[in-house]
Amino acid sequence: MPKTIALIDYSRCGPEYCDSGMCNAVSACPYELLVQETAYEAPMPRPSLPSLCQGCAKCVVACPSKAVQLN
Repeated sequence: MPKTIALIDYSRCGPEYCDSGMCNAVSACPYELLVQETAYEAPMPRPSLPSLCQGCAKCVVACPSKAVQLN
């Protein structure tokens, strides 16, 4: 069975809805698997770490635009 991981739907992502443009999902990830280089830019998975996602869904809950989903 494939592992459940968090994925970002960039068509729904809106960092402007987060505090000061800093992505809430990035802050919520206890494994630091998402990164946002500057305010108001969309977050990205760390290149070498997406496979480390534990499927905890903390990023999903934190995202106000519901752009992060478990898949």
